[in-house]
Amino acid sequence: MSLPENNSALPLDEIDLRLLRMLQANSSLTTKQLAAKVNLSTTPVFERIKKLEKTGYIKNYVAVLDAEKLQKGLTVFCNITLKEHTRIIGNQFVKDIVSLEEVVECYNISGDYDFLLKILVKDMKEYQNFVLNHLGSVKNIGSAQSTFVMGEIKNSYAVPI
Repeated sequence: MSLPENNSALPLDEIDLRLLRMLQANSSLTTKQLAAKVNLSTTPVFERIKKLEKTGYIKNYVAVLDAEKLQKGLTVFCNITLKEHTRIIGNQFVKDIVSLEEVVECYNISGDYDFLLKILVKDMKEYQNFVLNHLGSVKNIGSAQSTFVMGEIKNSYAVPI
């Protein structure tokens, strides 16, 4: 199975796809461990991984942390509508949101809202402080609607391939 080419993307063979799946599941696997799983020696596996990084298939390696243990167990999704829609206002909103460490994800969306934010805080009191002192200082927000996560059912960072 080979994924279609787009721009500078290279076609991937089954070994590339297997490597990507394994790295998504556990990016701490060594080249030696990966090579054993795909029945290749370490050098071609190392070269394949470097190619996947260089061509942008692999964007980054991260450790997935437990937010609850780090006192950031309240997840809030906040829908934002801007008062005005101009390039300058939109760019300033994005710049302001990116600077807020509580906002861990931000999406420009279609529909009734302009942006969807994923926010991690300790508890409701910390969220109230965040809204009043940080989000409230971002200019041109027309409305904000918050949805609080009661329980996480599925959370995957993996791209289905």
